[in-house]
Amino acid sequence: MSTVLDNLLTAPVIAFVVALVATLVRFDLRLPESLYPILSTYLLLAIGIKGGKSLAAASMSDLGKPLIAAVIIGVITPLVGFAFSKFIGRLDVVNAAAIAAHYGSVSAVTFTVALASLESRNIDFEGFMAGLLAVLEVIGIVVALFLARGSTDGEGWKSALSEVVRGRSIALLVAGIAIGAIVGEERLAPTDTLFVGLFSGVLVLFLIEMGVVAAERLRDIGAVGWRIVIIGVGVPLVNGTIGALLGAAAGLSTGGIAIMATLAGSASYIAAPAAVRLALPKASPGLYVTTSLGITFPLNLTLGIPFYIALAQALS
Repeated sequence: MSTVLDNLLTAPVIAFVVALVATLVRFDLRLPESLYPILSTYLLLAIGIKGGKSLAAASMSDLGKPLIAAVIIGVITPLVGFAFSKFIGRLDVVNAAAIAAHYGSVSAVTFTVALASLESRNIDFEGFMAGLLAVLEVIGIVVALFLARGSTDGEGWKSALSEVVRGRSIALLVAGIAIGAIVGEERLAPTDTLFVGLFSGVLVLFLIEMGVVAAERLRDIGAVGWRIVIIGVGVPLVNGTIGALLGAAAGLSTGGIAIMATLAGSASYIAAPAAVRLALPKASPGLYVTTSLGITFPLNLTLGIPFYIALAQALS
């Protein structure tokens, strides 16, 4: 119980909850539209730079097992999402694959909140986890689109993969990792005021916006039915548990296991919707956006991350 309260009482999570509740009762907390891309750009670049600095100090022997675990997670998590969508949600192949793509990919914002939660508790973690985020962003979507291969044309498939690999979120993350790895921690010290000192404050602003967006998606739950709620709750908890087990098997620290579980249990709402829109145009956004952003994202921020941390502590 204390773990849940510790997570809930961090500034980013409180900002999200306040914005979500305020929007549900019709208060207008929406940030200026032009601010959203600036905040997301900053967060992705800052995460990448931090990961790059740690990557420069890591050896291949440190990366080997976690990388293998990440690839396995990238294959398993969309299969879990697909199975839930088909057999519990009773969805057709196209919509089941669309939802699977969202659970196969990852949420950089959920990852960021997990980092903040671990740091607030002084729990150490491997810095190269940002690199695994980039790997997982792609693999799960590829697997999900393969599940729907009979419902996609070759051109749509290629466009979707190009959208994921060359998309803005991956590009910013990889650029940050490259900068951090090449320049190194010592020479990047003058930028710490921007990329380290302001990080928590920017995250609070971003989660105010995400709380507004999530509240808008929550209103759609009545239209899509109760089965979608089971998918939105069940899939992340199953995937998060799988991620924790594989993280422990890969020899990660307690913090590393918690982050691996968070990555596995999160759902994309940036890269995956863009890819699905191109490859599976017949899929319903009301289903896959409501599930990933309206149900799973709030669940992970409030209850999921404390669960993953507790699971990591039990396994390490």
